[in-house]
Amino acid sequence: MYNEIKNFLQKELESIKEAGLYKAERIIATPQGAEISLTNGKTVLNFCSNNYLGLSSHPKIIEAAKNALDTHGYGMSSVRFICGTQDNHRTLEEKIARFFGMEDTILYAAAFDANGGVFEPLLTDEDALISDQLNHASIIDGIRLCKAQRFRYKHADMSDLEEQLKQAKNARFKMIVTDGVFSMDGDIAKLNEICDLAEKYDAMVMVDDSHASGFIGKTGRGTHEYHNVMNRVDLISSTLGKALGGAMGGFITAKQEIIDILRQRSRPYLFSNSLSPVIVGAALQVFNMLTETTELRDKLMWNTEYFKEKIQKLGFDIKPTQSAIVAIMLYDAKLSQDLASKLLEEGIYVTGFYYPVVPKGEARIRVQLSAAHEKDHIDKAVAAFEKIGKELGIIK
Repeated sequence: MYNEIKNFLQKELESIKEAGLYKAERIIATPQGAEISLTNGKTVLNFCSNNYLGLSSHPKIIEAAKNALDTHGYGMSSVRFICGTQDNHRTLEEKIARFFGMEDTILYAAAFDANGGVFEPLLTDEDALISDQLNHASIIDGIRLCKAQRFRYKHADMSDLEEQLKQAKNARFKMIVTDGVFSMDGDIAKLNEICDLAEKYDAMVMVDDSHASGFIGKTGRGTHEYHNVMNRVDLISSTLGKALGGAMGGFITAKQEIIDILRQRSRPYLFSNSLSPVIVGAALQVFNMLTETTELRDKLMWNTEYFKEKIQKLGFDIKPTQSAIVAIMLYDAKLSQDLASKLLEEGIYVTGFYYPVVPKGEARIRVQLSAAHEKDHIDKAVAAFEKIGKELGIIK
């Protein structure tokens, strides 16, 4: 039987390669950072990591991880409700809830699991989910696992959101769900307007702040702080795998009763191993650091504005963004691959994005800034974009 599917898969892979869309993984031989080395010996500047605050290899985070390894071990070998809950798990959950202004938190092995496990325990076919059309794949898959009625509104279109809320008026419970920062474009959801509509139509609000937690908002609390609606959002899902240390782990932080029912019925939580004590220990240090100062967040925002100003002056077309994500639009999938490849030769590590990651005809290079970047790193990247952009006819 395998020979038949083998031939089919080989043809599929060949067609992907012929279209110039094959995703080849470049292998890093050093810790994550602004400057990394590949296994071919080439040292490059990294502009496509989610390491927004530069904490992935920060000395204080590494030290905290080592200490947790000594005091709490490496793995739990259990799910939470059997024998997989340590004191550090609860300490981290409480610290996260305080940081984001919520009542309690539940940890997951990954943010994908958090979004995959949040809807089904809360909503049934009597209820309705209203989702932004550009929401992350994990939200889409989580909604698929839930029997609630599904409504989708045009991206960031509040008139269409209101229309979908009207369509869902007969549902018992309604929940609006949106990314906080949209990972491919870098724009921030209009949470203030979303909350206004939610109150008008008696709906809950859930935000996935994976690309916002730790640095969006004046103290890094996220998009609900950015829009001054910290007491009006019911659920936040996010990750420890991006700005907050960059390892693994996701969470839902929310009202107490929501967290309590998720502990009882959320399948990814009930049937997955507890988060490693090493990650928990490191994450505790991350939140200690973020509570003490906004220095890293402030540097990241400066870096982002500086890069945007320089790249726009060169004539590149970028998406409107209020985050650390700068989408440089190319519209052609192969061109995005060619640009990324030639930039790597110049020592700049970026990745081209194209369908199905983004809509057809919306290919781009997604540049992600970090607090680990220094001004000279950004200047080198801008110079490389100018050189290769002119070479490929993208800019004059």
